[in-house]
Amino acid sequence: MEIEPLSADNIKPFIELVLELWTDCTFDEEYENYKNLLDAKNEICYLIKQQEIYIGFVHVAVRNDYVEGATKLPVAYLEALYVKPNYQNLGVGKKLVEVGENWSRQKGCGQLASDTELSNSKSIDFHKKIGFEEANRIVCFIKDL
Repeated sequence: MEIEPLSADNIKPFIELVLELWTDCTFDEEYENYKNLLDAKNEICYLIKQQEIYIGFVHVAVRNDYVEGATKLPVAYLEALYVKPNYQNLGVGKKLVEVGENWSRQKGCGQLASDTELSNSKSIDFHKKIGFEEANRIVCFIKDL
């Protein structure tokens, strides 16, 4: 398996993976969002491929504001992680997170934070398996005015 940073050469297959994760988004919308990361200093995405097939990605950012459970700033934040279903439970996600951790250390971060939906037990189990500790659980509300 080969890991490479997001670039102009691989942004199209990257967006295709993003759309597998967030199925309610559109290609054009996500392309506009992610093309700005090509030159970003405090955010990065890495893709992983097996042979010539891209099978997953990680998106990590540096945050300098409040992050639930963090005790040090800046904090690296796992903004997104996706591995195609056929490649899950093979260490691919762990490998992507490790690359994100290395980048985060280079950026001066001493902690990596993440989140997931309360109902996403698969993601919760994955986080715990690779060394994350649960910091808090919240329920968010909204009311139309």
